[in-house]
Amino acid sequence: MGRYANLDGTTPDKGIGELLRWRMGRLRGGRHREGRDFVTPRRENDGSALEALDPSLTWIGHATFVQRLGGCLIATDPIWSQEIHSVVRRISEPGVAFDDMPRLDVVTISHSHYDHFDLPTLRDIGNDTIYVVPARNGSILEAERFAQIVELAWWDSFQAPRGKLSITLVPAQHWSMRTPWDRNDRLWGGYVFKSPEGTSYHAGDTAFSEDLFREIGERFPGIDWAMLPIGAYEPEWFMQPQHMGPEEAGRAWELLGAKNLCAMHWGTFDLSDEPPGDPPARLRAWWKKRGHDPERLWIFDLGETRALARP
Repeated sequence: MGRYANLDGTTPDKGIGELLRWRMGRLRGGRHREGRDFVTPRRENDGSALEALDPSLTWIGHATFVQRLGGCLIATDPIWSQEIHSVVRRISEPGVAFDDMPRLDVVTISHSHYDHFDLPTLRDIGNDTIYVVPARNGSILEAERFAQIVELAWWDSFQAPRGKLSITLVPAQHWSMRTPWDRNDRLWGGYVFKSPEGTSYHAGDTAFSEDLFREIGERFPGIDWAMLPIGAYEPEWFMQPQHMGPEEAGRAWELLGAKNLCAMHWGTFDLSDEPPGDPPARLRAWWKKRGHDPERLWIFDLGETRALARP
């Protein structure tokens, strides 16, 4: 089997030498020590808002949103675990406790990295849902005896059997790995969710690519809610080929032609060197400088539920 690459032919994964260089730099000090007293804002949410049948979007933390769209309840890259692969601990609790979650109809997973493909959480969710994954990721779930697995290649779509929801896997500028010997053996991507109430887009993990976001916007005109990562961008020499910063996320939103930007991938795990409060602050400053409507920038508190309604 061949290995996957991005649309531009790159595979921006880093070797052990570059990882050690970054980690040694952290030991010598730097920005990762700044702002550690920051607390990610949160709202109390006992799960009842997710029970309502009206379209809505709730930020659980990191890249995990729960959205009700097209008659389905969908979780993106769900992670309720206290640690990523027993290595990186949460710095903020999930916006909704797992025990308060309603039953999910669909789970989408963007790629195989442990902070987006968290098996302990998926075991808790169980078999009574449909798991949509990029190509060659299904074997991870099959080994756990999950039964309802849908694998997609880029631009392939799946029609959810309940409700009126179409899910399409779209490219992302990233890479994949779970073990040293499966680097880029599994596809990665984001998802576009189309329903009568509107269209949402979850980018998964991705770096900035002008061609990528322009093509997604052209293929899916009229995206209403774009869930874009804004954190894990420092040090730039290590992170930029695989993650976006706040200003790049804003530029991606412009290229997509989306109505609203829904920020994610910040304030949940200490994955990089920027202070934890920097991503939303920088995005708000960029947004204001560009003169965009502040109502179109959705920076959620943990546990915040927003109604999804077309303007």
